[in-house]
Amino acid sequence: MGGESNYEIHQNAYIKLILHALKHKTSSVNGVLLGRISGNGDNVEIVESVPLFHSQIGLLPPLEISLIMIEEYYADKGLSIVGYFHANERSDDFEVGNVAKNIGDHIYKYFPQAALLLLDNKKLEALLKEGKDRSPVMQLYTKESSRSWKLAGADASGSLKIKEPSANIVLLDYVSSGKWKDIVDFDDHLDDISKDWLNPELFK
Repeated sequence: MGGESNYEIHQNAYIKLILHALKHKTSSVNGVLLGRISGNGDNVEIVESVPLFHSQIGLLPPLEISLIMIEEYYADKGLSIVGYFHANERSDDFEVGNVAKNIGDHIYKYFPQAALLLLDNKKLEALLKEGKDRSPVMQLYTKESSRSWKLAGADASGSLKIKEPSANIVLLDYVSSGKWKDIVDFDDHLDDISKDWLNPELFK
């Protein structure tokens, strides 16, 4: 079921995840994707994202707390958790590791069209140097029934596109202005609850 879906991510959701990864370049980071099903039920629209953690990202209690808070907040806005984002600690690591698989599996139980997005560090580095590519600097993985997570597109199974074609240009502008320093994730919020995990000022 998941492999037949197409995924569209909104610009702000996309940029937020990448800025989070850039802020913590030497750590694994993760985030959760919020959205809804659109079209005839085979399109998943990723409207929002929430940066989760940059340290000890596999710990269950903080993860459970964060997912409950996120679900409750976005339910009022008609959005639910539709996927998971992961950036590996090492820039030459292109594998979906156990932590990513486990969290992805958890989301898949409740949303069978779940997307697992893995940051493509090679594409991101090329974008930061050359600034030309318009395609997402993320790899899309989907899952069907009991099978493992599979890279989409290898057999025409699903695709990921950014809703706004100029998203990477906007991203580069935010990177050059140091906007990544302003990102707050759940780690930051749990350390200091005055820090808002919704990042309401980020795109103002």
